[in-house]
Amino acid sequence: MKFLCLAYEEQKTLDDLSHDQWQALRAETLAYVEVLRNSGHLILTHALQSARTAETVRVRDGSPRVVDGPYAETKEQLGGFFLIEARDMRQAVELASRWPSARLGSIEVRPIEEELKEARRY
Repeated sequence: MKFLCLAYEEQKTLDDLSHDQWQALRAETLAYVEVLRNSGHLILTHALQSARTAETVRVRDGSPRVVDGPYAETKEQLGGFFLIEARDMRQAVELASRWPSARLGSIEVRPIEEELKEARRY
């Protein structure tokens, strides 16, 4: 099964890291990416630029409206994602729990709908 893991961190927490702490976190993350890649679990991963660079698009009454920044009014912002292959949710959660920034924020683990025709409408 495929799982999308969304890494959330507070911008202030990241901003408060010293240069050395940031470099250590980055190195640890890149090392874990290699572990996932070498074990055959990693499909794709990317970090995102700061939420300060985001724009949110909403279409209302047929007209797009663009707002600077993330739409959600939360302290934690989406910092990146990794797409993994795992046996089941239990293994996906175990793999996500070792992602280094999980110590600073949270990792949301969501199964991927394998086929659109099986997708449920909410």
